Amino acid sequence: MQNDATSVEAYLNSLPDDRRAAISMVRDTILRNLPEGYKEGMQYGMIGYYVPHSRFPAGYHCDPKQPLNYLSLGSQKNYMSLYLMNVYGDTQTREWFENAYRASGKKLDMGKACVRFKTLEDLPLEVIGEVVARTPVDVYLNAYLAVLAEMKSRKKR
Repeated sequence: MQNDATSVEAYLNSLPDDRRAAISMVRDTILRNLPEGYKEGMQYGMIGYYVPHSRFPAGYHCDPKQPLNYLSLGSQKNYMSLYLMNVYGDTQTREWFENAYRASGKKLDMGKACVRFKTLEDLPLEVIGEVVARTPVDVYLNAYLAVLAEMKSRKKR
């Protein structure tokens, strides 16, 4: 569900009370664990955490005007969602995340990068904090650049 808010504060204020409380708790967990160098702002109608253009001027390859997204947090029509790009792009991190999530006793509802949850109680915040903290900016950028190089190499074949 796209939101036209231009600031995180406006986004949070646009949510119903129950969603605002849940999203705010997840946001607090993210901010406490976010490695240095990532920034918070609005991206794609959600709260985004990204590598700013000042650090990575090339931005996201599909839309260079956008900074490179690390994760996003949003309220959709039927659920809330947390998009974890470090889980999507790293097999070891994904395996660790899925195992840690299930070990928490919570049921994992996940696509390639999107963790869906209906209530805050569905989400193991300690695991979310750990996965957010797991990937420093330099590690994320190196992995991203390696994927781009591999894509470019495949096109030449």
